[in-house]
Amino acid sequence: MGQSLRRGYLSEEDRGSRFSWHPSARVFDGAGGEVLPVAACEGGGIAERPSGLALARALAAEGPFRIGGSGAISAGDVPMFETLTSGSSGAARRIWRTQASWIASFAVNAGLFGIGPGACVAVLGRLVHSLALYGALEAVHLGAELHLLDDLRPDRQRAALAARRVAVLYATPAQVRLLVEAGGTGLPDLRLILLGGSKLDDALRAAVAEMAPMADLREFYGAAEASFITLAGPDSPPASVGAAYPGVEIAVRDADGAGLGEIWVRSPYLFVSYAGEDRGSARWDQGWLSVGEIGRIEGGQLYLAGRAGRMVTVADQNVFPEEIEAFLAAQTGVTRVAVLPRADALRGVVMVAVAQGDPACEADLLAAGRRQFGPLKAPRAVIWRQDWPMLASGKTDLAALARVVAG
Repeated sequence: MGQSLRRGYLSEEDRGSRFSWHPSARVFDGAGGEVLPVAACEGGGIAERPSGLALARALAAEGPFRIGGSGAISAGDVPMFETLTSGSSGAARRIWRTQASWIASFAVNAGLFGIGPGACVAVLGRLVHSLALYGALEAVHLGAELHLLDDLRPDRQRAALAARRVAVLYATPAQVRLLVEAGGTGLPDLRLILLGGSKLDDALRAAVAEMAPMADLREFYGAAEASFITLAGPDSPPASVGAAYPGVEIAVRDADGAGLGEIWVRSPYLFVSYAGEDRGSARWDQGWLSVGEIGRIEGGQLYLAGRAGRMVTVADQNVFPEEIEAFLAAQTGVTRVAVLPRADALRGVVMVAVAQGDPACEADLLAAGRRQFGPLKAPRAVIWRQDWPMLASGKTDLAALARVVAG
């Protein structure tokens, strides 16, 4: 490609602190056209479409960059960049981090999963959000073949995965669900699915196994602010989110009698700060970071209860909607579900489930919830809808569903 196209291929020392286009890397867009490196550019805000050009410009940026979003980007001598949170409970926040904080885990994943020259990787989401951007940058930095499929419908994404014989897929459970629902050809070449954002329910796990029978499902728990925190595999207890990702320390502070407390992490993968006007909710304490998640550690495995920000108090009992959602998602007739509070004159608030699936199962669903959680915590009603609001990140739009419940 020659030195004139970009900074030139970096030395190994520089590659430890700055994203670069590996000499073996190849990139293809949704239509199958090859994306080539571009000349070095200053950085700054990069338009997210077309995604191949956006990625090439990010890799060629001499200064800090952000794909999508709005507002000025700070400058600095250390290679930096911005990405966005998923925004599932509000507007997406801008995350300010060093490039080295992601490159550190690139090296780990190269060893764990064989991502590098000869590997064929795909991402389904838009590069404006951290999961897809991470998967794309990792693939190119390590020398893999990358396919950007964010501009295709789910049925065409599935067809492209099969035709291009993709072996490694970065996706959210919501994006994988859309692949399953699209139907079509199986994916026998898919050997690894790296899932972030939430856990798979049992029904979706079985459907994915039928679609991609050779794929190893590896779920990781993390956050845009913290990157990888835990990694779960076939031997992880089903209710856990796995053990600490290599290089991560996890502590649960101020635990109650059940062992539940606030989760704090320390690792080389943490962000620097929020950018823009929204200062975010993460907190620092002497090198440790908390994003407000509540959970417990048992047998070296981390178990999540939910976000402190989503916790609801019903008649003096703390309720974590995520715990109820995971249970209801495993019930017959439920395709998707979210649990949210609704104002109530007697109790202050009650919990309501918004579900997609078979309304004929409503009585059984409510009864199962009462048996599992008791009458105060369990949803008192179900709102059924066949359309499902989703964010660009592939997560459920909880703010939109909250308006449905309130209305």
